[in-house]
Amino acid sequence: MNFFWFPIEHLPIIILIMLIAFSVHEFAHAWTAWKFGDDTAYREGRVTLNPLSHLDWIGMLFLVVAGFGWAKPVPVRRSRFKKPRQMNILVTAAGPISNLLLAFLLLFVFYLLGVMNVFDRVSTDFFNNILTFLNYWLNINLALFLFNLLPVPPLDGYRIVEEFLSLKTRMAIQQNSQWITFAFLIIVFIPPLREATIGRLMQLKSPILDGMQWLLGLIF
Repeated sequence: MNFFWFPIEHLPIIILIMLIAFSVHEFAHAWTAWKFGDDTAYREGRVTLNPLSHLDWIGMLFLVVAGFGWAKPVPVRRSRFKKPRQMNILVTAAGPISNLLLAFLLLFVFYLLGVMNVFDRVSTDFFNNILTFLNYWLNINLALFLFNLLPVPPLDGYRIVEEFLSLKTRMAIQQNSQWITFAFLIIVFIPPLREATIGRLMQLKSPILDGMQWLLGLIF
């Protein structure tokens, strides 16, 4: 699936899945930070699965018109953690990992329903709709998992890598973060550049999905 060219009739499905995926992603950051001792996000009402608490209207607009969007970032004060580096890495990783778990969870339910022969009692059209939803669910959540691990500010991957950089390097990146982000957005929104970079990263969705199916094959 390509986020920039999807059938218009599937837009409601994509928006629904994105709202769920974004909400769980940001909730995972907020909840983990809260449990580790930083109640900043909790006090701002971010420890919730309510999409309205995480919705960024500009991000949703980009999602509708360009197929690429974002949610409001969760505020985290790493200085409140007992072990700032380790706990901040876990808080940051919680978001992408939640999307990976969402993908696996729905695939698990699909396999379970298949074993119970539930799909034998539904129409072909209904089953095809289920497959469409499952396909978008898997692709979107796996894409968010991989995309957010890119070591580019302000993505989660950079926030993890940042913990291992020297102060001098972090300051240099911070001073040029706007240009780095601008260059990254150019790559994202220009198809040839995107396919040569991020597109290659997205190819990892296939082996990840194969691994999930292998594990579920052992379970069922």
